[in-house]
Amino acid sequence: MKKYAVSDSKLVSLYKEGHEAAFEQLVNRHKAKIFTAIYMIVKDECIAEDILQEAFIKVVNTIKSGRYNEEGKFLPWVMRIAHNLSIDHFRKTRRYPTIVVEDGSNIFNTLDFSEDSAESIQIKKDTHTLLRQLIKELPEAQRQVLTMRHYMDMSFKEIADATGVSINTALGRMRYALINLRKKMQKHNIAYDPNIYPG
Repeated sequence: MKKYAVSDSKLVSLYKEGHEAAFEQLVNRHKAKIFTAIYMIVKDECIAEDILQEAFIKVVNTIKSGRYNEEGKFLPWVMRIAHNLSIDHFRKTRRYPTIVVEDGSNIFNTLDFSEDSAESIQIKKDTHTLLRQLIKELPEAQRQVLTMRHYMDMSFKEIADATGVSINTALGRMRYALINLRKKMQKHNIAYDPNIYPG
């Protein structure tokens, strides 16, 4: 059988049986595509390389522990792992999100205090913490697009490519994410600017 004729599923099975070369073939087959997807998010070759390695370590651990589910195709599964690791990287490196909506306004404009007293700094810090928590509560697809747009400064074209959806879908998810976030902010009495969130 020629190399390219061997399916991912078959290579995974061979690897489970102890054929290390089968996994090497899977890596060689898909690493360029996975690396590109990571790089589009982190925009740094060294970081992308580290995340790629981390993703394949997770893949190895999952397969070797017998937790790999054959239902999903191998590449989309690895892409999901790589994508989640890329998002985690930003969560670790950026303490506070800067959320700028489409008209260029910053969600935190209303949180700027005239005096940076210890109390006002603490209030601002608490508000950032609460806002991060509210973002975590959004549906996954909405949280994903919001994170990629505002934590990572990705364009909607890049978001669409990275998540495998159309630009319109990415825009729609962003819109609903902001609507839901506004509702959550109102519920928790966080000041927001109605000009930023019309309707």
